[in-house]
Amino acid sequence: MSDLILEARNLVKHFRVNAGLFNPGDTVHAVDGVSLDIRRGETFAIVGESGCGKSTLARLMMRLLTPTSGEVKFDGTPISTTGGAELRRLRGDLQFIFQDPFSSLNPRLTVGKLIAEPLELHAPELDGAGRRDRVGALLSQVGLMPEHADRYPHEFSGGQRQRIGIARALASGPKLIIGDEPVSALDVSVQAQVINLLSDLGRDLDLTLVIIAHDLAVIRHMSDRVAVMYLGQIVETGPTDAVFDSARHPYTQLLLDSIPVAEHGSPSQVARSAGETPSPLHPPSGCRFHTRCPHARALCQAESPVLGDQAHGVACHFWREIAAAAPRAGAKSRTLAAQARFDLYRAAADGANISHKTNKEIHP
Repeated sequence: MSDLILEARNLVKHFRVNAGLFNPGDTVHAVDGVSLDIRRGETFAIVGESGCGKSTLARLMMRLLTPTSGEVKFDGTPISTTGGAELRRLRGDLQFIFQDPFSSLNPRLTVGKLIAEPLELHAPELDGAGRRDRVGALLSQVGLMPEHADRYPHEFSGGQRQRIGIARALASGPKLIIGDEPVSALDVSVQAQVINLLSDLGRDLDLTLVIIAHDLAVIRHMSDRVAVMYLGQIVETGPTDAVFDSARHPYTQLLLDSIPVAEHGSPSQVARSAGETPSPLHPPSGCRFHTRCPHARALCQAESPVLGDQAHGVACHFWREIAAAAPRAGAKSRTLAAQARFDLYRAAADGANISHKTNKEIHP
C-alpha cells in the first residue's frame, strides 16, 4: 500500500465570468498549477488569505468540482473524470466538513436522519435498528448523546451543529476527511473543542485530515505539514514546524508578521504596508507575489519560480539570498504567538468547564 493517499498534479481550475452573447467574459484563475501529496494518516493544512483558492482546491480534491486540467488520484485511483457509481463508491472513503454548520444541515430532517443518509448508501446491509444504533454511536463519538437523534438542527448551537456535521462525515467510515474552515464560524472557546475533537478522531480512527484554514493558530496546533497558497498557487510547503520557524517565502513571512505579539499588540509595519492582493481575474506575470514583495527584482516579474519537490519547498527565486541578508530574528516570537493564541482558545474552553467530549451546551 502506498504511503500517499491523495495526489494532485498540475491542478487548474478557471471560471468564466461576465460572459454574454457577444462578450467572451473574463477568466478567474482560482487554482493554477497546484501539485501536492497527502500522506496516509497525517493532518495536512492549506493556509492563505481569503480568495487565494483554498476552498476551490479542496473541492477539486474532493471531486465536488471538475478541474479545467490536471489530475487527482485518491488511493491510487484517478478521480478527476470519474463519475456515476464509481464516484459514489469513492465518496464513502472521501468525506467533507463544510465551513458553515448552519447552512450545511437540512433543517427539515432530524439529526438522526441526516446522519443515517450516508449509511443507507454506504452500509446497505444495516436494517433500521442497525442504522439507529450506528447513529447513536456516532453521536456519542463526537460528544453528543444518542437521544439527540430525534431533534432538529435548529435546536443545537453552532458548535454542536458542527459536531453533527462531523458525525455525518464519519458515518461512511472514510479514510480521508477534508475540512473547509471547519471552525471559522464558531465562537473562540468552541473552536478549541472542535479542533481537539478532530485531532482525537484523526488519531483514534487513523484518519487522514486535510484542513483548510486562514487562522495560523489552528494550523500550528493541529497540522503535521502545511501548504501556503497565494493567488491560486502554492508558494511554500513543508513540515509545520519548519515552515513556521524558518519561513522562506516572503508571503509566508508576511502571514507570520501579521500575528499580533504581546509586546506590540498589533501586526508589524511590514504586514500593514504590503498592499492589496491583486485580482485573480488578472494575476501578475511571473511570481504572483512580486507586486507586494519588498525583495522583487526584474526576474520575479518575468519568470514564475518553481516550487520544487524537496521536503521544505519554496517558490521564490531569491529566498536563499533573502534569508542570508536579513535573518528573521523575530520569526520565532511570532510563531510562538500563534501557539499562544491557540492556548488562549483552549483556556477559554477550560474556563467554561467544557471539554470537547461533553454535552453541556445542549438545550434542555
